[in-house]
Amino acid sequence: MFGSIRKFARALSVPSVQDREMAYLNGAYDRVDLEYRQREIDSGLFRRTR
Repeated sequence: MFGSIRKFARALSVPSVQDREMAYLNGAYDRVDLEYRQREIDSGLFRRTR
């Protein structure tokens, strides 16, 4: 019973900032794109408050 509730809760959970940053970095096409994305993350791309 609790297993299905846990699966449902995981499906609704929001990815953490670290998860979003890693997914963004993993999408880089080459070294130059990776370095550009790293600079964006270092400047606070995913940590800005709106």
